[in-house]
Amino acid sequence: MPETQVTKDMLGRSELLSVDAALNILIHALQDITLESETIPLDQAFDRILAEPILSPEDLPAQARSTMDGFAVRAADTFGASQSMPCYLNITGEVKMGEAPLAEVKKGCCHKIPTGGLLPLGADGVVMLEHTVPVDETMIEIVKGVGTGTHLIQKGEDIAFNQQALPTGQILRPQNIGLLAGLGIEQVTVYRKVRVGILSTGDEIIPHTETPKPGQIRNINTLALAGLVRQADGIYTNYGIVSDQKEIFLPAVKKAVQENDIVLFSGGSSVGVRDLGEQVIEALGPPGILVHGVTLKPGKPILIGMCDTTPIFGLPGHPVSAMVCFDFFVKPAIEQLSGRIHSAQLPELSLPAQLTRNINSAPGRRDVIRVQLFRGENCWRAEPIMGKSGSISTLSKAHGYFLITEDSQGVTENTVIEVFLYS
Repeated sequence: MPETQVTKDMLGRSELLSVDAALNILIHALQDITLESETIPLDQAFDRILAEPILSPEDLPAQARSTMDGFAVRAADTFGASQSMPCYLNITGEVKMGEAPLAEVKKGCCHKIPTGGLLPLGADGVVMLEHTVPVDETMIEIVKGVGTGTHLIQKGEDIAFNQQALPTGQILRPQNIGLLAGLGIEQVTVYRKVRVGILSTGDEIIPHTETPKPGQIRNINTLALAGLVRQADGIYTNYGIVSDQKEIFLPAVKKAVQENDIVLFSGGSSVGVRDLGEQVIEALGPPGILVHGVTLKPGKPILIGMCDTTPIFGLPGHPVSAMVCFDFFVKPAIEQLSGRIHSAQLPELSLPAQLTRNINSAPGRRDVIRVQLFRGENCWRAEPIMGKSGSISTLSKAHGYFLITEDSQGVTENTVIEVFLYS
């Protein structure tokens, strides 16, 4: 791990980095870290991430099948058939679902076949039922010819023997589980879930179940961050509320580092006499501090460090700032450590909307603006929810957010923006 040069500002903080620069530093620090794998039954593998590729143990389908209800034919017998000049074929058999066809389709003949039925010997195409006219119980009229392979899925066309069915890093969605079930896969090897330890620091913080006295604040961040960890498919451990005193805070963080893949503490990343976050990360051992402060609003005072291979995030104490920092930094770290394929990720769920008012921004800073959505006459409208970083109700009311980039000084009313939707 290369040493990080930290430049301090007049308040003792390292120089603010752009969001992208900070994220690049973080991902680079995590790129060679991998979690252990485990083998689990297929029915327990939903939303897990493959730790090794899966090769198909067989052809799927095992032999050609019909994709339509109709008649299995020799395609050459139907060439040129039309409404004005139909051809006639004798019905000499029927394919039944769940049974192998026994008889061969001979020249001038056909077999009834359902969707999914196995193609009988001699046939090389299927005429749709809609393109036939019954003459009697033993003969049909074909009013549209077919070519070889028409309305068929061939042996191994879905996936061939020994072909890669799913790559390492694939998240196992229901459709992926269905594919593996179709191949007869009983177990899969997946990465274990990322373990995240959560601490809330501050002598003024009390459990959310208690009534605060003057100067005290209920613990919002632990449960909010725990929910975000679960949404990111991680497993969280709550280490409770920890005192600002270094002799208490340092052992608590050290224990969390030893037991988890990622550690979050909130409340210790702001500048102040009781800010122990940077001291604690440095005391835990190299590589130490990676980032202390980013050009992000809300979320500027985030602290990111490493102890050996464990990333440690000092999140702002204000709940909205803490949750914004989670989205921009902690969630990507969870995805990186989980082994998930980044190049294959779909874009975030978003929609275009028309802004209802002017929003100003300082150049050189990325602003996260929370919005409520409502239907306009011809489009979605986005109403900014204005509030300070300590106002958790602003996040609760929001349907999503949009970004004002570092090179912009704001966005004008009626501009069409991209709103990223909250889960």
